[in-house]
Amino acid sequence: MFEKTMAVFFGSLLIGLGINGFLVPHHLLDGGIIGIGLIFHYYFGWPTGLSMILLSIPLYILAWHHDRQFFYNSLHGLIISSLFIDLLNNRYILFQLSMFWSSVLGGVLVGSGIGLMLRYKTSTGGTDLLAQLIGKITSINVGILIFIIDGLVILSGLKIVGFEKFCYSFITIIFVGIMTTLTLMKSSHPVNINPNN
Repeated sequence: MFEKTMAVFFGSLLIGLGINGFLVPHHLLDGGIIGIGLIFHYYFGWPTGLSMILLSIPLYILAWHHDRQFFYNSLHGLIISSLFIDLLNNRYILFQLSMFWSSVLGGVLVGSGIGLMLRYKTSTGGTDLLAQLIGKITSINVGILIFIIDGLVILSGLKIVGFEKFCYSFITIIFVGIMTTLTLMKSSHPVNINPNN
């Protein structure tokens, strides 16, 4: 239990630093619920973490009725990571990097944080639940559904961030996926959950 608590704490810290230190200064996006939270932050000025919690309410209602294990394993991860994202907002930017290196390092930190949490069977919640539910109804591969949902998240932010930042956001998603996979490779308990939540 202590190790899981520390994984949520440090994973959330890495996610908060990655988003606020590297993605937000350049208005870059991520996939999943984090990406939707960033879109709401850029467009409406809402806190990213709070947006993630509010946007996740329908998913958690579904999880409560269809997947209680998902509900319990990810609720505290969502709350703590959202808290770190908002606490670190625009406070700890130590240096300004180019958009390319910010997209890379932001993806590395966010992916490492998500991977650390997944190693201990917790997560930030996210759109993977939606993909799982659609997969059960339609029999479409969940991995394909996750890719489609994340693509739609990034695409929906195109008009807000512009084409250049849209392209760099794909670099972020690639590195989130790489670091999540590398972090989980060291785990003896692999978890099949979307890295871009």
